[in-house]
Amino acid sequence: MKTKIIRVAQGKQSTLSHLYIDDIFQCYLLEDKIRAAKIPKQTAIPIGDYTLRLNTWGGMNAEYRQKFPNVHKGMIEINGLPNFSYVYIHIGNTYRQTAGCPLCGFGFELVDGDFQIVRSKDAYQMIYPKLLEIAQSKENQISIENNFQF
Repeated sequence: MKTKIIRVAQGKQSTLSHLYIDDIFQCYLLEDKIRAAKIPKQTAIPIGDYTLRLNTWGGMNAEYRQKFPNVHKGMIEINGLPNFSYVYIHIGNTYRQTAGCPLCGFGFELVDGDFQIVRSKDAYQMIYPKLLEIAQSKENQISIENNFQF
């Protein structure tokens, strides 16, 4: 399966993206601002090609096992990022909750110059099984690109 994150807009401190699996839109993603020099836990992932993997040892696993006991098998990690580690696709609503990770949602709004996403838990429950399957397959590639539209 072909998995892509396509960035479509930037706020003052936030970046709004679309997540596609096999060219089908899945949900919105929210990241931190794109920066030339990385600030830990405040910088969007660099564009490029990476892999998805299942992380069963990181600190967020216990919390997500409780929140999503019927589906959680481990965190979906974007692996192979230069100067980044433990980058998970997870729930949240504002750039302040990203810690350098993409947050998923079914809608977005612009508040005081920054994007926020909504219905994050709903989006996570929908995309998690799909991303889990990809992370456990040989076709576990994910690409990140910029295509700013607004």
